[in-house]
Amino acid sequence: MKKIYMGIDIGGTAVKLGLVREDGEILARMEQSVSFDGYQTPVLTTVLLAAEKFLKENQTPGGVLAETMPVGIGVSATGQVDSNEGVIAGTGGNMPGWEGSVVGPALKEKFNLPVTVANDANCMCLGEKWLGAAKDCNDFIGITIGTGIGGGIFTGGKILEGSRGLGGELGHFMTHARDGVSCTCKNRGCYERYAATTALVRRAKEADPELIDGRHIFARAEAGDEMVLKLIEDWIEEIAAGLIGLIHIFNPEMVLIGGGVSSQQKLLIDPLAKKVKEGVMPAFAKNLTIRSAALNNDAGLAGAVYYYIQKNIL
Repeated sequence: MKKIYMGIDIGGTAVKLGLVREDGEILARMEQSVSFDGYQTPVLTTVLLAAEKFLKENQTPGGVLAETMPVGIGVSATGQVDSNEGVIAGTGGNMPGWEGSVVGPALKEKFNLPVTVANDANCMCLGEKWLGAAKDCNDFIGITIGTGIGGGIFTGGKILEGSRGLGGELGHFMTHARDGVSCTCKNRGCYERYAATTALVRRAKEADPELIDGRHIFARAEAGDEMVLKLIEDWIEEIAAGLIGLIHIFNPEMVLIGGGVSSQQKLLIDPLAKKVKEGVMPAFAKNLTIRSAALNNDAGLAGAVYYYIQKNIL
């Protein structure tokens, strides 16, 4: 019988849980809001209760866990994750009460199973390496574009973690240090303040209050609205500027774009790829691919389990 792992993907609005076989097949799923009461209930409390319920539901006759139990738990978590300790070391000012959460130790104590915890953007990259678009890549950058900017860097076939697992915090290198927009991390001019979807929405709402989210913006762009198309063009310039710098540092063979907007092939992925390839030095553009990530909502679960497996290989 193949081993089964529990994957837990903790985001800013919801926690996703999955039972994942060692070959990557997700056998069961569950999702639970973590922001249902404005974070008055600690996120970790919600996660522990959801995980307990999920396991019990799958232990019933005919359930995935009727004859076996998970051998371990892999966690993907938003924020700055100290993967050595399994603790949320920072949040950049987001998610009240999440900083300092002892995710790994709490899950280990409750379920008496080994636990690994890694950053969600790193897990996106790990999932894509295991099962998705980066299977055959040893050097690539993954970037998630959404409320903020998340990122992960694979180099030499391994995820770059740094000394505490905090490496790859792509949203907070400064691209506009002088007179930049203030950031939740208390610095100014951070990449995500210009390249995240929220940055596009912020500028769009200033031009037209009806442009309240990415869906409205891209719908207007599809309809040929010149003002919106110009806003998107300027936004892509900001995304490209950061990626060009990263490519010159890490020399990847691929850049993967994740997040909800990554489905916008014509309006985002194609023009972004063009700008990046024109902007990098010619040697860095050779054999460089820029494309959407493949696993969508399953990337975090898959990556969390893959991280666990990699850390527990004899």
